[in-house]
Amino acid sequence: EEVIRQKPKARWLFLTLSVKNVFHGEALDKSLKAMAEGFRRLMGYKKVKQNMIGFMRSTEVTVNKKDGSYNQHMHVLLCVERTYFKNSDNYLSQEDWTSLWKKAMKLDYVPIVHIEAVKNKKRNKKKEVTAIQAAVQETAKYSVKDADYLTGNLENDLEVVKDLEEGLYRKRMIAYGGLLKKVHKQLNLDDVEEGDLVRVDDEDSDIEEKAYSIVAQWNWKAQNYFIH
Repeated sequence: EEVIRQKPKARWLFLTLSVKNVFHGEALDKSLKAMAEGFRRLMGYKKVKQNMIGFMRSTEVTVNKKDGSYNQHMHVLLCVERTYFKNSDNYLSQEDWTSLWKKAMKLDYVPIVHIEAVKNKKRNKKKEVTAIQAAVQETAKYSVKDADYLTGNLENDLEVVKDLEEGLYRKRMIAYGGLLKKVHKQLNLDDVEEGDLVRVDDEDSDIEEKAYSIVAQWNWKAQNYFIH
């Protein structure tokens, strides 16, 4: 909402970037590292950068229940200048985005890429914010959802958790760039991944934090718990 306030005429795009599935934790680790680097290169290309205001990027990993492979892809909310849609010198088609992502990732195959404008049939301020909020929610959804990989088969589930732990270790799954990063910092927002959910300000506190433990003991005669 703050970015919309500062850049009311900006346009918003929803970009999905993917690569081939992998089958184990080590390969997932390498693939996610390569995607992060590839995305950095993609954002640095002249035609991408020339109209870019900022972005919010999240990386999602899903599990293919048929073959047990992992699909890693990025959801990116892009904020661009109105001139993005002006002419062919500024506009990037889906084929352009696909070609640039292939180049950035140095792939020998054509990856699946999808780009669409975030818009409403009724263009008014209230509706526009609602559309952006919906896009933000889609972008920032869980990077990994337990419903996608917990099958009830303990051996299989433990193997998947092991792979995900290896693949996701020390990865930044949500990131900001450009004006979105600047506004995030200006508003002193909590870090999505590493923030303190108790204290979100930078001020030092003189109040000593204390931890308490409550012990409940079972009384057989009373057939109840008593708190000490």
